[in-house]
This record gives sequence, C-alpha cells and structure tokens, in this order.
Amino acid sequence: MKLIVGLGNPGLNHEKSRHNLGFMIVDAFLKDFSSSVQDLWKEEKKFKSELAEINWQPKKGGQEKVLLVKPLTFMNGSGLAVSSIAKFYKIDPKDVWIVHDEIDLPLGGMKIRFGGASAGHKGVESIIENLGTDGFWRFRIGIGPQKEKIPTKKVKAIDNYVLGDFSEGEKGKAREIIKKSMKAIEDALEEGLEKAMNRFNTR
Repeated sequence: MKLIVGLGNPGLNHEKSRHNLGFMIVDAFLKDFSSSVQDLWKEEKKFKSELAEINWQPKKGGQEKVLLVKPLTFMNGSGLAVSSIAKFYKIDPKDVWIVHDEIDLPLGGMKIRFGGASAGHKGVESIIENLGTDGFWRFRIGIGPQKEKIPTKKVKAIDNYVLGDFSEGEKGKAREIIKKSMKAIEDALEEGLEKAMNRFNTR
C-alpha cells in the first residue's frame, strides 16, 4: 500500500493559496482517476483527515492499494495525521509520499527526493518529528517567485507569500505544474520513483 499525502490547510479561506498546492494536486490526481471524486473523499475524524482509497492497476504487475490523504490538522500538525494513518494501516515510511509546496523552487519546478531535512517546511518538519524518521518520499513542488526575491530573514513576508493566493500572472503556470505533478505521481505508481525522478525533476 502507498500513502500519498497532499499538504495544505483546511478551510475555504486557504483553498486557493500557494501553501495548499499539495491539496490541489491530490484532488486533481483523484479527479483524473475517477469522475465520482466527491464520493471517494471521506472525512475520518480519528485520523483528522480526508481519505480516499483507490486500487491502482499498473500495466505491468499486480494491483496496489493507494490511500490518498488531506490532513485537516493545519500544516504544523500534519505529522499527527500522517503518523496515525501510517501506524493504523502498517505502512512503512518508505511507502509514504508527501506532496507539498516548496518556496525554494521556482513556480513550475519540481524535485522528487527521498529523505533529508525539512528545508523549513513546517508540514514536512511535523511529519519527520511524528514518524521519527526522514525516510519518506517528497514531491517538492515549486511556488517560489519568478522575479522578485522575498527577504529570507523576514518570516512574516514569507508567511504572507505562501499563504497568499496565486496571482493572475501565476495561475496559468500553477495549472501546468498541477497537471505535471499529477502525471509524476501516476508515472511513479506505474514505473517507479526512480524513473519519475529522471523524467520530472527540474535542475
């Protein structure tokens, strides 16, 4: 079983923010998999999450269960949801894929990687802390500004940026990276993560 977690913050006021890119991507992935997407998402209060369970049948090999998750804990508590689900379903950390926004990559950039530090991402930091390991996969999806630089020492400026909605000029590129990320997940399930890394990682 694979556990694929999109990170974001619950609530309509956060729905279209850059920080909710993980939510957007797993939503798009599920919608592409099934037209009855609204029937697949179920709120599970014991896991503080919305869950959708699908059966992925690759062209080669056996069918595999895939559990899609959107934590409802807010970003800083993502690890509580992820660890409780992983423990309940007995999912090894190496089978946990976290899909999240990454301010250190430009909008449109992507890095699939295994392990490593959180790079300041509070959701990833929470997951490392609660799983007790950094040994899980990340789909780091760029939201960084194209031109202007955000002062790295000004925490409030960074928070305002990531919690803000995509600008009109960014929306086209945001749609492109959502489609690209969705395809990367599909290819990783179909052919493995190494091939997906070689195909989708940007320099």
